[in-house]
Amino acid sequence: MTPERIGPESHDDIIIGAGHNGLTAATYLARAGRSVLVLEAADHVGGAAVSAMPFPGMPARLSRYSYLVSLLPRQIITDLDLDITLIRRRHSSYTPVPGDPARGLLVDTADPDATAAAFRAVTGSDADFGAWQRFYDRMGTIARRVFPSMLEPLRGVEQIRELVVGADSSGDPSGDPGVAELWDQLTERPLGELIEKYFDDDVIRGIVATDALIGTFADLHDRSLRQNICFLYHLIGGGTGDWDVPVGGMGAVSGALYQAAVSAGAEIRTGARVIGVDPADGTVEYVVGGTRQRIGTARGSMLYGACAPAVLNTMLDDPIDTEPAPQGSQLKINLLLDRLPGLRDRSVAPEAAFSGTVHINESYDQLRAAWEQARRDEVPDVPPCEIYCHTLSDRTILGPELDGKHTLTLFGLHLPPEVFAAPGAVQHAVDATLRSVDSVLAEPISSVIATDVHGNACLEAKTPLDLEATLGLPGGNIFHRSLQWPWAETDDEVGTWGVETRHPRLLLCGAGARRGGGVSGIPGRNAAMAALG
Repeated sequence: MTPERIGPESHDDIIIGAGHNGLTAATYLARAGRSVLVLEAADHVGGAAVSAMPFPGMPARLSRYSYLVSLLPRQIITDLDLDITLIRRRHSSYTPVPGDPARGLLVDTADPDATAAAFRAVTGSDADFGAWQRFYDRMGTIARRVFPSMLEPLRGVEQIRELVVGADSSGDPSGDPGVAELWDQLTERPLGELIEKYFDDDVIRGIVATDALIGTFADLHDRSLRQNICFLYHLIGGGTGDWDVPVGGMGAVSGALYQAAVSAGAEIRTGARVIGVDPADGTVEYVVGGTRQRIGTARGSMLYGACAPAVLNTMLDDPIDTEPAPQGSQLKINLLLDRLPGLRDRSVAPEAAFSGTVHINESYDQLRAAWEQARRDEVPDVPPCEIYCHTLSDRTILGPELDGKHTLTLFGLHLPPEVFAAPGAVQHAVDATLRSVDSVLAEPISSVIATDVHGNACLEAKTPLDLEATLGLPGGNIFHRSLQWPWAETDDEVGTWGVETRHPRLLLCGAGARRGGGVSGIPGRNAAMAALG
């Protein structure tokens, strides 16, 4: 490393990390007329919200890590004039029946009668579909009322409850009393109890439960309720809970944010690894091109951590408060296929099933069994997983020479870092997961995987260990830390933005802030609001 160079430059705001949240904060701040510098250790922007071409000679731009959008508010897209197009998926999900994959449940959001018939064919009655409608109608009410508060200063939990249950000025509840009951159970009791109360069928219970376990390693009866928090975040996005396909892939989302930030006047430096932050005097030390540099903020201006809190603490002499980051728990497999595989269930077209989320071996009992094995540091015998096909909604991510081919995104649950520690464990987990997929197909998935110019299968696997090494996510946790309830949990937090730290000049603006997690831009926007007053 060459000797330190102390530059005379000074900025109103210095942001550490050019992921989508860092870029969101940079754009808001620069548009307010401030001098903004973003420092990114990688040689590119976007963090986990990127596209990549992982297969040599195959022009397929896959969303490498994050892949669907739900939590990004329309207000942020409008505020920043972002050129982003999101496609709503008609088919929400398809779930083959474990043990009898020639039958399955297709949830068609455009045809409730067809969905009701599918429920009847799987469960043998109309009761579960009625319970499904009541449950998700009530969750829809919660989503519509809670989601707008994500862009406001934090309210207390009682204020949020009043907002949700529709209490009038006298405190009398109005509307569906079942909403209040659902809210209280969701926020006070383990989610497993709620699911078991509403639903009787093991498969239906599993479909509901998966939203609580994406990226979260927990039992559904965990009394910490971290599975409940994950569930709430997965169902409130946009006030609808829909998970949409970004046209052009996730790289189009971070690319639009990058263009907005640069157009607003923000300066972005890649290959700049921050090694020290002094929130007292606003200075930042970083290494770029082998040279150690020190820069500062203008008097009274701000520093922002768009990285995980645990990573930010490695740069601070006086660390901020954060719990030890829980481990991630997922295996991400990206595939390029010559064609879509057939299903054992001949009554459902693959084009319908794969356009939504396919739940594979994710029944309620199977989720519990997989968690039990994984907590013993074992790869589950039958890994639960879910897949979807981006190219059925958006083919712009493929070059013209790949006409007819499709991408497939697979997300495996209950696979924390510990299960990958033993030699050969990664390949073992990949093989077990592909066998799980094969159990619902009419042909092995390997028979339709394309090969690259070197003759290798177009398959890329990413474990929590890869996410920690590549993206700086502690333990591979895609949320940076435990997700937190999206409201103030102490009186001191009421009226804040959920981004503040013990250091007045240092704000969190990444997924580790309160109301962080997912591709949302919410922490970045809220950090900018906190700074702009």
